[in-house]
Amino acid sequence: MKLFTIFGDPITHSRSPLMHNTVFTLHGISGCYTRTHLTDGKQLRNVFFAQCLNGANVTVPHKEVAFALCDEVRGIAQEIGAVNTLCREGDRLIGYNTDADGFIAAIQSFGFLSTALIIGAGGTAKALAIALRHKGITPTIVNRSSGRLDYFKRKGFETYTAQTLTPQSFNLIINTTSAGLSDQELPLPHSLLIPLLESAKGAVDVIYGKETPFLTMVKNASLPYKDGLDMLQEQGVLANALFIDHQLSHETIRNAIRQSFLY
Repeated sequence: MKLFTIFGDPITHSRSPLMHNTVFTLHGISGCYTRTHLTDGKQLRNVFFAQCLNGANVTVPHKEVAFALCDEVRGIAQEIGAVNTLCREGDRLIGYNTDADGFIAAIQSFGFLSTALIIGAGGTAKALAIALRHKGITPTIVNRSSGRLDYFKRKGFETYTAQTLTPQSFNLIINTTSAGLSDQELPLPHSLLIPLLESAKGAVDVIYGKETPFLTMVKNASLPYKDGLDMLQEQGVLANALFIDHQLSHETIRNAIRQSFLY
């Protein structure tokens, strides 16, 4: 039996085990997917091999550390500098990023977009910034502090801190921070979010499974919105395909993952 897990902190909220185990069960694949609470991301590689894993997903806050621990990084993850999917090849750890394509698939329903404001500067923000740029959408990055903005500056993105950003018009507002996941925090000051949402066409919070304070503000502004569920499902399709060596089509995996949300 092949073994898989998801590493993160926090991790108890993750629906990834249900998603992937449903694919395995419905299609007779010998696999088991669990959760692993990991506080020290530097231990990820050691834990991965100690658990004899065949693959794993990585969520906040370990995506950038995971990138550094890989023996090889493939695809768009090389440009992003963060991985959310790991596969073992012998004694080598191979990293991928399925967040980028998963997010692009998730926002198709918003229609034409030319600009986006990404709140946050972690691994998910990196993936979304690169993915949006590849699709011809211009992303701007805002973070509470300037310390994590260097990557985005090197890549040529326009960046701000919460203190230096002035209200302006963006088609899409995207929260990639953990604000609201286990607290009632907003990702940016309320006074700044109000004018940003007033001029936007839509908003996304990558957190799923609960209505965050950010999403409450979005709903009050009567904006089209999504939480992170569609992105979770779409990145899961791509990750599962890697886990099972593409034994099933993406559509077959997608149908199974969608069925998992009926349980």
